[in-house]
Amino acid sequence: MSMSTVRVNCSISTSKPSFASSSRFHRRSFPFISPHSALCFSGLSETMDCGGGGGPFVFPLHRCKTIHLVRHGQGIHNVEGDKNYDAYMKSEYFDAHITPLGWQEVDNLRKHVCDSGIMKRIDLVIVSPLLRTLQTAVGVFGGEGYTNRTDVVPLMVENAGNSSCAAISILNCPPIVAVELCRERLGVHPCDKRRSIGEYRSLFPAIDFSLIDSNEDTWWKTDVRETEEELSARGLKFMNWLGTRKEKEIAIVTHRAFLFHTLGAFGNYSHQLEKKELSKPFANCELRSVVIVDRVTG
Repeated sequence: MSMSTVRVNCSISTSKPSFASSSRFHRRSFPFISPHSALCFSGLSETMDCGGGGGPFVFPLHRCKTIHLVRHGQGIHNVEGDKNYDAYMKSEYFDAHITPLGWQEVDNLRKHVCDSGIMKRIDLVIVSPLLRTLQTAVGVFGGEGYTNRTDVVPLMVENAGNSSCAAISILNCPPIVAVELCRERLGVHPCDKRRSIGEYRSLFPAIDFSLIDSNEDTWWKTDVRETEEELSARGLKFMNWLGTRKEKEIAIVTHRAFLFHTLGAFGNYSHQLEKKELSKPFANCELRSVVIVDRVTG
């Protein structure tokens, strides 16, 4: 996108998170997200106001990005944690992998993105570097099958993360890049602590981990939980970084709390329908598509 201010209707503190952030994300093609921007859900009425005032809006296509937001498939921590929140404290759920039901959800979503044509349009997949999101990303957006070709590394090796799945191919699929900024809420819960990047590379050889600065997890703290304000600010920083990418249609595979607090920062709309849609929590393996608009001011 060109030099301009991203316009997003939001009310959020711009204080920086106390958690570590990568210097790789400091380069921007526009300033930090301002409280005057437009983020619109795809599929809303064409007369829906995306930023104040009445009537439809028309934007130059080159100033728009289509973003497909995906929450990971059901994880082993979700099964008990959705019944009893304290279960998220269990060490056995460290970097939780997805369940057999989660893999079924992944297969269903893959069928949808293929049948709908989304798969062919996506230029890039961005994924949180945790096992459940990595599994979801390759399961939904990876290539068809894998024939143990020696000249092509797989996206995922066989049985990665207790998946009981065959290896997944990189052939005929969009590039998949891991980005730390879109991780789940940081700290305290073992399920949200990641493994070393070296271990992930052995499980997901064709995923690009080059944007992650440290091999070990330096963001997650045993006794400090990221605040909601810090998570929202991190989410806005991530959305701002998206504007520096040249790709026009991007899938993001991430987490419920990250999506809830990031989208909530865009929820200060005059229309209650938009606000309600933005603030609704994501179900496991749910996909929602939005359009972000880089609107020139001045």
